Amino acid sequence: MPTISPIYERPAELLQNLIRFDTTNPPGNERPCIEYINQLLKDAGFETTLIANHPDRPNLITRLKGAGNAPPLLLYGHVDVVTTANQEWTYPPFEARIVDGFIWGRGALDMKHGVAMYLAAVLKAKAENLTLPGDVIFAAFADEEAGDEFGARYLVQHHPGIFQGVRYALGEFGGFNLTVSGKRFYPIMISEKQVCWMKARFNGRGGHGSMPVHGQAMAKLSRALELLDEHPLPVHITPPVKRMFEGLAKNIGGLSGWLISLLIYPALTNSILKLMGERGTLFSPLVRNTVSPTMLHGSDKANVIPSEVTLGLDGRMVPGAVPEDMLRELHELLGNDLELEVFKSEPGPATSDMGLFDTLGDVLRSIDPE
Repeated sequence: MPTISPIYERPAELLQNLIRFDTTNPPGNERPCIEYINQLLKDAGFETTLIANHPDRPNLITRLKGAGNAPPLLLYGHVDVVTTANQEWTYPPFEARIVDGFIWGRGALDMKHGVAMYLAAVLKAKAENLTLPGDVIFAAFADEEAGDEFGARYLVQHHPGIFQGVRYALGEFGGFNLTVSGKRFYPIMISEKQVCWMKARFNGRGGHGSMPVHGQAMAKLSRALELLDEHPLPVHITPPVKRMFEGLAKNIGGLSGWLISLLIYPALTNSILKLMGERGTLFSPLVRNTVSPTMLHGSDKANVIPSEVTLGLDGRMVPGAVPEDMLRELHELLGNDLELEVFKSEPGPATSDMGLFDTLGDVLRSIDPE
């Protein structure tokens, strides 16, 4: 019989296996997927630790020992996925079919592909007895898609020693290239926008649906939605974005490069983004705080005009911004005839440690010299 190669040499199959665990969050139910990963690691000779804030939602941590000459490197990812309810899928989302050279499934990108890559890497390193300068910590988390109360947040708050000494961590973003003006680039994410989830409340005179009212809560909501749809928030060119645009401009050159170089000037940014068309739409969230209306609640009955309407807002802040900045910009756009409440926000680092950037760049150039 033919010899079956180890699973780390079959990363597509590994990813398929991970996708086939339905880890839709909520409820998550990540345990079967985590136990599958755990068994692979234990079979390879790793010592593993499972830490859970709920029996069905464990997190897995293991460590590949290095020579102790460098800080530990953390490779981490989450195994939960967002819902597929009320969505039309070309192929069943948890079958992980391979069609036209692609793996189709919920979590194929976010982010079981990353978990599969990191897992394959540590299994390969262990099997080949690689001598690494520092330890490599591999972690598979639960509950990223619904707030990390059972996942990374829980571990950081209650088991911070796991991450002692870690300077660099490779996480979710990555694994794709970006073509701009015919030249191929690979984004390396060195910073991240921060969550600022809010509720907007609009108040007015309510009543019976048979007696229409005008200019009240629903009308105020309508005007606010129109303003949010038509008017982006102010431009903020943060240091990571400035570096990105300058790097693109330098390597693209010509007229296209010159236009991209102008993006770092706030007075010109919006005009240049419009000239860039679809690419400008992709770059636009990088240069400003953003707000997406996501949830709406008014009356519970068709014949009752509500006196209060609430709108859920998914806000994302540029590095260095704080919720007060977001609230100020929204009030400047929408006025003061509404109440804004922040119900979830997360601080993030305002500056970026670039020490690993050149190393990652060298790896990418060696794999794709163009």
